[in-house]
Amino acid sequence: MKILVLNCGSSSIKYKLYDMDNETVLAQGGVERIGIDGAFIKVTMPDGSKKKIDADLPTHKEGVNLVFKCLLDKDFGAIKSLDEIDAVGHRIVQGGDKFNKSVIVDKSVEDGIEELCDLAPVHNAGHLKGIRAVDALMPNTPQVCVFDNAFHSTMPDYAYLYAVPYEIYEKYHVRRYGFHGTSHRYVSKRAIEILNLDPETSKIVTCHIGNGASCAAIVGGKVMDTSMGLTPLAGLMMGSRSGDIDPSAVTYIMDKLGKKPQEMADYLNKESGMLGISGVSSDMRDVYDAAGKGNKRAQLALKMYTYRIKKYIGSYAAAMGGIDAVIFTAGVGENQAQVREKSVEGLEFLGIKLDKEKNLGVHGTETVISTPDSRVKVAVIPTDEEIVIARDTKELVEGLKK
Repeated sequence: MKILVLNCGSSSIKYKLYDMDNETVLAQGGVERIGIDGAFIKVTMPDGSKKKIDADLPTHKEGVNLVFKCLLDKDFGAIKSLDEIDAVGHRIVQGGDKFNKSVIVDKSVEDGIEELCDLAPVHNAGHLKGIRAVDALMPNTPQVCVFDNAFHSTMPDYAYLYAVPYEIYEKYHVRRYGFHGTSHRYVSKRAIEILNLDPETSKIVTCHIGNGASCAAIVGGKVMDTSMGLTPLAGLMMGSRSGDIDPSAVTYIMDKLGKKPQEMADYLNKESGMLGISGVSSDMRDVYDAAGKGNKRAQLALKMYTYRIKKYIGSYAAAMGGIDAVIFTAGVGENQAQVREKSVEGLEFLGIKLDKEKNLGVHGTETVISTPDSRVKVAVIPTDEEIVIARDTKELVEGLKK
């Protein structure tokens, strides 16, 4: 079975084509700047090099069509006919409380995703455009939606509710949903396998640390709590997102700067975090480079960043009544040894002993970085959200045939 995985943003499409008989990647790449001048697709060639193709892409339909053309290309394509694609799996950021598991796409699912656009206007609108583009170009091919927040649907009400009048939750569905769920799901399951943890009782904190970042407390394979909230803005300090902030500080800043609600949301999402504190960049590599050259604000940003991660690990250990493992994943978590070290520094009282020398040599490889006698294991596990989407898609589509 061949499955195409699409991750559609507001102006982008990332894709991977899998042969699910052996879970190998047949083709992958990304479309960028849809609806903007200078649109292009970047395809990963068989030898690992990248090929960039400029194109006029006014909508996602043209973007998806370009993906198909590349998949069919006689020189670097992976298939001879679109009929070889058995199903398409989509990553959907916000499923609200309508969707707590992956589903086959039908009109009711599309309508449900559209209704949730208020909670994730940029992301859900982009996902919906991708689904409808496939509808138009491959109307007989089954599609599956895998929701970012679905893995977090096991949170108890006392963890996901905000302490605002209860009718706000009843009327407007305001609650903690959490995101990066597909990533947390993949790495927590993999942690149980490689660390030989009890799948029924294991207590794991997974740290998805990229430009966007979140932690999750996972007990026996089920999420008890997670750091992101109604939107991906809450929780950890991120590349350009503020993370947790006093709501009164938000209204105070709005008043002082004369910002409207959406302008303030953009300020907290796009101008804050590492970028806002360092004044250098939202990219961790740039901030580390500046800090190494003596930039005090960059140094402060790094201290704030890892301090937040450490606080969440400690608080989740308390919430779970213990901890067996801490897992780092995503771009920063997999590649920045200093972030990993500082994020667990001072947590020795929990039973964490980091092998600092081993940690320094790990860049994007699956590795245990705690010492052999560490009671709490610390590991780096590269995430693979696309294979989770492909597996769910395969399972649901095969279920249709039974």
